Amino acid sequence: MESNDMEPEDIFSCKMCGECCEGYGGTYLTPIDIQQIAHYIGVSDKEFITTYCDISGTRPVITRGKDGKCVFFKSLCTIHPVKPRMCRAWPFIEGVLREVENWRLMGSACPGINTDIPDEIVIRCVKTALKRLNEEMGDHDRNI
Repeated sequence: MESNDMEPEDIFSCKMCGECCEGYGGTYLTPIDIQQIAHYIGVSDKEFITTYCDISGTRPVITRGKDGKCVFFKSLCTIHPVKPRMCRAWPFIEGVLREVENWRLMGSACPGINTDIPDEIVIRCVKTALKRLNEEMGDHDRNI
């Protein structure tokens, strides 16, 4: 495959291993994430935040269990249909656009990330994936 033809799916293939659910730094939640997850699990937004979140600075993050993983990870994601924007983006995150070396660092923990890709292709694929996500979710939920 020509590198100019590579798409995000060509440089990342989820192995469903749960490594990304370790919550390094926390899974930040947008207001839309909170509403969708709370509705999905049948609790109020306030109860969701109180029961399933920690506060990091001023922002809610999903609590981690004793195993270090997201409390909603039970061999697979139990909130997958409404998983947070941050999870939907993985590994196509804005941090890679700021420093492309982050792609290879994340790849050391995530078996689905192909780290043998030229930087310019990684950057192009991350931009493409983020554009798709923003179109899917709407710009109102872009900033986390």
